[in-house]
Amino acid sequence: MTREVQIRLAVFSWLQEQSVLYDDVLPWAVLQNNFTFEGQKIALVGQQGIWKPKAFKSIPLSIRTSSKGHYDDGLTADGLLRYKYRGTDPNHFENAGLRQAWMERVPLVYFYGLLPGKYLAAWPVFVIGEDRRNLAFTIAVDDVEHAQPGLLLGEDGQECRRRYVTASFRVRLHQKTFRARVLQAYGHQCAFCQLRHAELLDAAHITPDRDPQGEPVVSNGLSLCKIHHAAYDRHFIGVTPEYRIIVREDLLREHDGPMLRHGIQGIHRSKLALPKKQIEQPDRDRLALRFEQFLKAI
Repeated sequence: MTREVQIRLAVFSWLQEQSVLYDDVLPWAVLQNNFTFEGQKIALVGQQGIWKPKAFKSIPLSIRTSSKGHYDDGLTADGLLRYKYRGTDPNHFENAGLRQAWMERVPLVYFYGLLPGKYLAAWPVFVIGEDRRNLAFTIAVDDVEHAQPGLLLGEDGQECRRRYVTASFRVRLHQKTFRARVLQAYGHQCAFCQLRHAELLDAAHITPDRDPQGEPVVSNGLSLCKIHHAAYDRHFIGVTPEYRIIVREDLLREHDGPMLRHGIQGIHRSKLALPKKQIEQPDRDRLALRFEQFLKAI
């Protein structure tokens, strides 16, 4: 096993640990500074989207998508990932490195920018095709047990497995992006009670994501602690289009412990803590429809 292969496999193992530690949202500084191999610090990302550390000869270690520009990356018609060339020259050394990764079946890491300086990682990912007309490579995510470089193409079930794993990654990406952006907009606090522990916060949909109108945009979200998220989803609590919190009448008459008294009854008719940017504040039309549902349920 070559040194590069050892480093790649060590990176995959390290990313598993860091993803648990950071709840999948990996900071830039950690990716640049915290990985070491045999006492040598190796950056996993750099200013270039296609990143090859100095310790590597020609094949990159990772590819990265910015949370701002996205370089027109996206999905292919059949649901795989598309990664744009560096520039327009197919033979630019970074593009050539990805092409070599394809030819030699070398696994990479894909860092997707959720927010500036915050990334969701997928590994192993493989380059499985190239679209020179559209200046892009086709990328598929695979299971970690298939991370060994040089695996033969055409193994039984490989194509179906990779499509399934890639689809699962896209779902996770959708969820993590929505949560990260909603929590940031609300200053990482619950909009109902101002609890500030991110580990206990969710991004709640106003219009559910299963609804055709349930877009994963910040104005369709509320940052809520887990108790208030559950209460909102089950119509124990509603929110008016004027951003007032309304508690169900029967709960106001109920007698129970301090959680009900302070955490539920005590927020009745209080006002939401709102994002500072108006464009990120809850959409009033969505709130109106959701509040109608709340009124029908009580």
